[in-house]
Amino acid sequence: MSKVLIIGAGGVSNVVVRKCAQNSEVYSEILLASRTKSKCDAIAQDIKNIPVHTASVDADKAAEVAALIRDFKPELVINVALPYQDLAIMDACLAEGVNYLDAANYEPKDKAHFEYSWQWAYQDRFKKAGIMALLGSGFDPGVTNVYTAYAKKHYFDTIDTLDIVDCNAGNHGQAFATNFNPEINIREVTQKGKFYKDGEYFEIPPMSEHKSVDYPQVGPRESYLLWHEEIESLVKYIPIKQARFWMTFGQEYLTHLRVLEDVGMTRIDPVEFKGQKIIPLEFLKALLPEPGQLGQNYTGKTCIGCQLTGTKDGKPQTYFVYNVCDHAECFKEVKAQAVSYTTGVPVMLGGAMMLTGKWKGEGVFNMEQFDPDPFMAEIGKWGLPWNEIFGQKFV
Repeated sequence: MSKVLIIGAGGVSNVVVRKCAQNSEVYSEILLASRTKSKCDAIAQDIKNIPVHTASVDADKAAEVAALIRDFKPELVINVALPYQDLAIMDACLAEGVNYLDAANYEPKDKAHFEYSWQWAYQDRFKKAGIMALLGSGFDPGVTNVYTAYAKKHYFDTIDTLDIVDCNAGNHGQAFATNFNPEINIREVTQKGKFYKDGEYFEIPPMSEHKSVDYPQVGPRESYLLWHEEIESLVKYIPIKQARFWMTFGQEYLTHLRVLEDVGMTRIDPVEFKGQKIIPLEFLKALLPEPGQLGQNYTGKTCIGCQLTGTKDGKPQTYFVYNVCDHAECFKEVKAQAVSYTTGVPVMLGGAMMLTGKWKGEGVFNMEQFDPDPFMAEIGKWGLPWNEIFGQKFV
């Protein structure tokens, strides 16, 4: 049984804490810390079966995180704060010799650009310290990496194409809202699209390539090619000729986004306003609905999966592995919408893989570097069952 420090108190953190409490055979005690302690208290008050302590911390400051680690002495630090804070939290883990896990890779605050190079650069230091960092243990990245590793292990000798598809067919009743942190979401979808083919990366204008994908249990939805970080690690660790990522967006969302871009509200550079500097996107975030509060009236489903083509035993192979998650059912269980749920459950399970020694190592790792079987054997039990379809293309 293990003590963990969880940093962050948004919608995903709410799910992670509740799921850790459900898995009390592994997680015995939690310290939940965020800049705003009252948010931590609101999550902790519903947990009765294991101790959940709360604290205030500025996760931009490695020294503050290190002080919490020294005081609480966790076996693992789970980072579900902002991606800008990844490196500071990793620095704190290095200083105190504690294992680290996150759900999204680092990106600098002043530039809408994310890649693994900053965190992979910690490899030698983590290895020398004898500790482990597990990167991207959400759904995408995370489960999609495990899906791909599972497909490679069991069904493919060679992989020609990988298409990761992410559909949210839910309805939250808001004119415009994002399903996770608005600042991170808008930075992600307004940057250039990118895909991998034959050893090279190719960029395209934002949201310029799209197609209809017929999602199981959901139906056809227009899906747009984006750059997503799991592509970078997957093609590094698994031989794949072409890899792409697709996500659905409704026309109302795209219309709002286009207008906000046109008037400068998605800018991340400071502007002068009444004698002080503000960042428009941060101001916009303050006006938009809090993603963690969307769950109560959310209806519909998500569908996230991986389509692979290639060969097995010299014969062509097409394979699709996916999960379907219901927003209303998620809210009944953990007071969260399905986007937070599908991220939070794998965070808990990735941590459990580390704490039980099913996944272990010294250094910095991505999910696909480990045996996928123990993760795949458990993920359904914790609320994200998976399905397989052979011989049918969806993308």
